[in-house]
Amino acid sequence: MVMDPRLTSELTPELKDIVSEIESHARNLGLDFFPTIFEMVDYQQMSEIAAYGGFPTRYPHWRFGMEYERIAKSYEYGLSLIYEMVINNDPCYAYLLRSNSIVDQKTVIAHVYGHCDFFKNNYCFSHTNRKMLDEMANHGSRVRRYIEEVGHDEVESFIDICLSLENLIDQHGPHIRREYKPKDKDNYDESLVSPDKLPVPKLPSLRGYMEGYINPDSYVKEQQAKVILEKEKEKKFPESSIRDVLKFLLDFAPLNSWQRDVLSIVREEAYYFAPQGQTKIMNEGWAVYWHSKILTQLVLKDSEVIDYCDHYAGVVQMSGQRLNPYKLGVEMMRHIEKRWNKGQFGLEYTLCDDPQVRRNWNKNTNKGMEKLFEIRKYHNDITFLDEFLDEDFCEDAQLFTWVQDRRSGQAIIHDRDFKTIKRDLLDSMTNFGQPIIDVVDGNYRNRGELLLRHKHQGKDLKIDWAVETLKNIFKIWNRPVNIATIIESEGKVIHYDGAEPRIEKGINIESY
Repeated sequence: MVMDPRLTSELTPELKDIVSEIESHARNLGLDFFPTIFEMVDYQQMSEIAAYGGFPTRYPHWRFGMEYERIAKSYEYGLSLIYEMVINNDPCYAYLLRSNSIVDQKTVIAHVYGHCDFFKNNYCFSHTNRKMLDEMANHGSRVRRYIEEVGHDEVESFIDICLSLENLIDQHGPHIRREYKPKDKDNYDESLVSPDKLPVPKLPSLRGYMEGYINPDSYVKEQQAKVILEKEKEKKFPESSIRDVLKFLLDFAPLNSWQRDVLSIVREEAYYFAPQGQTKIMNEGWAVYWHSKILTQLVLKDSEVIDYCDHYAGVVQMSGQRLNPYKLGVEMMRHIEKRWNKGQFGLEYTLCDDPQVRRNWNKNTNKGMEKLFEIRKYHNDITFLDEFLDEDFCEDAQLFTWVQDRRSGQAIIHDRDFKTIKRDLLDSMTNFGQPIIDVVDGNYRNRGELLLRHKHQGKDLKIDWAVETLKNIFKIWNRPVNIATIIESEGKVIHYDGAEPRIEKGINIESY
């Protein structure tokens, strides 16, 4: 897949004027974003860019080609359409679809400025590489060089392994400041620093003057060395559990230099994309909120309003079985703006349990916009929903949980209880709905085996998925790997050593 250089990506004069106008409105309304460069592409180029996650210069891999075919075919068969794509970079890059109508282009341009403001100001993106376009090109060059030196199949197979583990990172790791703390004096083991103070087993000596002959210095030092070695083996490795499994493998797995570099590339890109997963609902809701406000209040001509509303309805349409982040995000934003404009916050409002009084509560505080900018800066999807998804919103939005009916196979309403809805939403978003895995021992059973621990949160691991993951970690660790978990309320360890996996029962997972 190579973009055709004959196709111009330059905007038409009309679109340049529209971009200038909407950018001016966005800044006047308080949005703050990096310089944004718009490029015009056709659907094949858009499909290619989307397949690469927005970075056409990314390293080569078969999955990008597969993804391109899926996206392009979906567009050709009229099943889906990518209106826009914007990259978190400084400057930001945004791609407009050449076949879009002018109304759609206006919508997309305003939507893009909402995203660019979110990228620049939300704390989740504060540690991302703002020159990622250059970095991705650098990654691509390094991987292509390894392919030339090592061979295409070998490099691609190793990338397959790395990509299967890319979710085993610490999503919050970039924000954690780890400071060195000296060991507690009471736990300080002076004997490890001064071997002469280390008590060692000596041969019995009945007479004091015979001590030097029965336990000579050479013998004592030999015994001290053995005891020190045993103490070192007893030391936990790592000293505390590590959530970033990829970092542990980078530091301690027996990889050669090109493998270590490829794994570091996959890890770095996983951390770059992680904030987008952490803020999907907020980011899309924020962009929809602003494109709707800018277009309906400042930009659209009267003749364009109906077309805009028709397309807007498609963006926020709820499907039967899937949560629409655009819809949930923008409705939450508007709900919060309304509450803070009416003063529906604080202890007095929280303690009010009269539904009629709460609905008519209006102190005209007009703090809605101020609150939205504060939320945009400090929250991710989990904290956003945890703090602001309330019973009034659930009732107004008619939210419910659903299950698949075993007999008919159809989705049916399961529960309309507010607490159940909120719990299920938060559960589905914790760690992107994926299991939380830690490294707890790199020398398990004192045999160099790797022990992982699944943080059980009420849901068992899928055994077949867990085994496939262990197989790929085994290919990197090159020693047996294990994961301690709870299966059907019993602590167990899944073990894989290159042969058939086995499950050891009767494990006290709390001991790990």
